[in-house]
Amino acid sequence: MPNSFLAIIDYKAGNQTSVRRALRHLSIPAEVTADPGMLREASGVVFPGVGAAGQAMAQLRETGLDRAISDIIGRGVPFLGICLGCQIMLGHSEENDTETLGVLPGRVIRFDRESTDELGVPIRVPHMGWNSLKIEKGSALFAGIGPKDQFYFVHSYYPVPEPAAVLSTTYHGGPFCSAFGREGLWAVQFHPEKSAGPGLRMLRNFHDYSLGRLSPQGDAKGGL
Repeated sequence: MPNSFLAIIDYKAGNQTSVRRALRHLSIPAEVTADPGMLREASGVVFPGVGAAGQAMAQLRETGLDRAISDIIGRGVPFLGICLGCQIMLGHSEENDTETLGVLPGRVIRFDRESTDELGVPIRVPHMGWNSLKIEKGSALFAGIGPKDQFYFVHSYYPVPEPAAVLSTTYHGGPFCSAFGREGLWAVQFHPEKSAGPGLRMLRNFHDYSLGRLSPQGDAKGGL
């Protein structure tokens, strides 16, 4: 049985401290690590990120963490990619014209500065601030999350996975994918660790799912 801690991947391109602080606020044991062995031993793995795709992928390849990530996902260890960590899970990013991990099919593209909001005003790039999610497909990750809940975004690029993988969309000059994946393998464009109550709820959901406490339908087995 896996250990009851979450591992936060340290690849020198992330906001590991913010994620660890949020998890500790929830009294969830968490370790920041680049050790593949510790990643395999964790009950779940969080893949955070702030920075540029090219630099991040260079670091992952140099340290062998790209292979470690493929290994732990292949083993079925619950996995959550955040922001840049979300984007890198797809196959290619327009940022630095970078070949990324390809865990799931898809690409990452830049917001079109010519796009406008509902009032016809040009959108701001990067997309920065609070926004809601339109849940497109039910998931344990979204247990207890409602349409009025807001999450914090800061990004100039966004993921375009296969349509079947889209879990939620958000509007910024048009709808874009804000979360994708499948049960136990999730990627979110926003920052749950910076999203107050709803974000903390999502991190709790991930932890509880990792320990087998939350079913794929989002029902608590041992309480949230």
